[in-house]
Amino acid sequence: MLFLRISEDGMARAQFQKGQKVWVECVGAWAFIEQVQPVWAKGFEEPVRVTYDVGLGREFTANELLLATDDPASDQGLGDWRLLRARNKWQLPEDCLHHPHPGTYPVVVTDRADWGGWRVPGAEYDRDPQHIEFQARLIAAAPQLMRLAQDLVDLVAETPDDAPPAVLTLARQARDVLHGVTRVLEPAPDRLLSPVAAA
Repeated sequence: MLFLRISEDGMARAQFQKGQKVWVECVGAWAFIEQVQPVWAKGFEEPVRVTYDVGLGREFTANELLLATDDPASDQGLGDWRLLRARNKWQLPEDCLHHPHPGTYPVVVTDRADWGGWRVPGAEYDRDPQHIEFQARLIAAAPQLMRLAQDLVDLVAETPDDAPPAVLTLARQARDVLHGVTRVLEPAPDRLLSPVAAA
């Protein structure tokens, strides 16, 4: 089945542009549009089909490609993530004296009601409790680390010419990490925005 965005007049429209980064769903990889390849038919003023060359050995249709976009959930705020301790139901405290906090295990809650979040299976905690405790502290600190990374990106964006090269590199890395968290995939728009409308 060939999936095309067809306009009201029956013509195919390009949904991506050259140089645009896309996720190739059937391959499971990111790629850049190298060529937009319209297919013309005699008697039509516009292409009847548009395919895209992304350098992976064949042409792809728009329904095989996805765009990265901001995740609407990332605008809702993360709230107050915190580390709590839950009672260890599978072992008595005297049976797990090698644990950092015998008789309990860490739980990171991400909801105001002290439920929902991250927990670890008992066998995994017992195998390496120090490592799990570290993971719990890291996960609980994730919202503050995200804010710190965003603050760094914003600070450098204000005056990029004044930032030392090392700080610019850190800001780029922070931006890339944040995009990995706050960007999700979505299908292409029905039609490319014109440069005037995009501005």
